[in-house]
Amino acid sequence: MQKVYIHPLPIRIWHWINAVGFVTMILTGSQIRYVGLIDVLSFRTAVTVHNWVGFVLIGNFFVWLFFYLFSDKIRVYHPELSPTKHFRESFRQLQYYCYGKFKGDPNPHQPSAYEKFNPMQSMLYQVVMFFLVPLVFVTGILLWDVKRFYGAVELFGGVRVVDTVHVLLYIFFAFYIILHGYLGSLGHTVSANYKAMFLTGYEEVEEQHAHGESKIS
Repeated sequence: MQKVYIHPLPIRIWHWINAVGFVTMILTGSQIRYVGLIDVLSFRTAVTVHNWVGFVLIGNFFVWLFFYLFSDKIRVYHPELSPTKHFRESFRQLQYYCYGKFKGDPNPHQPSAYEKFNPMQSMLYQVVMFFLVPLVFVTGILLWDVKRFYGAVELFGGVRVVDTVHVLLYIFFAFYIILHGYLGSLGHTVSANYKAMFLTGYEEVEEQHAHGESKIS
């Protein structure tokens, strides 16, 4: 096994702020949505925390965006231009997740500094980071001050439409975080991926898969 530097420090900091922030948003959003059923905080406190954490996450998103736009790490988000190759490799990855992992088969994808995501992750993260995350921020800002953004709210179909989209995204991200946490445990040990993202930035990969462009330790 070789150690490959996959997660730079700015991305690790962004990731954990994002993780804590989204969990907080989901919990406070649940209390706001189901007031009277969930009463961990007062309604006013839940709304205040929800709003402030939302603005922190928006700032955090731009830190992530500028880091990738102004560094060569943006290559990790470059899409596979061959649909046939993409879906073939995605199917292999799905087979691994469904039963190969439990049979002891090797992971068909070994990460490098510029091929950090497997085909399924690549497709999902592009949709999440470049569409769904901005959309949840936009709908959240519109609901934060409906009067101020009345014109934009009406442009998108009114408060009910904006609220429905925001709630559907809340449900999506609640399940996404659970799935993300599970998939994070599928390294060569349960804690390996968490250690790499939280502490060291290094992932251990099979030697034959370690790319020369990666930083090897």
